[in-house]
Amino acid sequence: MEKHYNLIAGGSLERLAALSDGIFSVAMTLLVLDLRVPVAAAIRSDADLGQALAGLGPQLLMYLMSFMTAGIFWVGQQTQLNFFKRSDRDLTWIHVGFLTVVALLPFSTALLAEHTGLRLALMVYWLNILFLGAFLYASLSYADHAGLIRDDAPENTAAAMCRRILVAQSLYAIGALLCVVDTRLSIAVIILVQLNYVLAPRIRLLFRL
Repeated sequence: MEKHYNLIAGGSLERLAALSDGIFSVAMTLLVLDLRVPVAAAIRSDADLGQALAGLGPQLLMYLMSFMTAGIFWVGQQTQLNFFKRSDRDLTWIHVGFLTVVALLPFSTALLAEHTGLRLALMVYWLNILFLGAFLYASLSYADHAGLIRDDAPENTAAAMCRRILVAQSLYAIGALLCVVDTRLSIAVIILVQLNYVLAPRIRLLFRL
């Protein structure tokens, strides 16, 4: 009975995609909660309000950066799911692990927004990105080994997508290591990496990355 259960458990790609969409929706919504409206009692003029809004700069930057992070990994996961002909128990649990890390994104974002100048906060955020990539890489590797890639998928699809993940994670790692110089430099490089993957299809020189 246990063996039969393991053969039929977690076989629905549609339910996996639905769960994924729900987790991403919640995580991306929670990101905005760190942007708090200035306290009315402290605002006496337009100048006060402008100063208060300017003080939200780090939180707004982290919000935009993390929204791009979530968007990039949502697209990455959905692309994978589109190339799978079915799921199984192990693949489903790999993606549950991936979604566990997705749910941590609001925390690592809030931590970095509150402590922008601290290397440890930057490293926690980078680890969040690293584990997101690691789970997607594990998903592709397992699906390829288990024969779960669609028969009509282009040749070497899994290898090409794995290579894309490795390149992206290498670029993120370079950005994270720059925190030795300045955490603001690290954040700037991470944002540039994200913009690359958002805009690359429109920029011929970056398309191969």
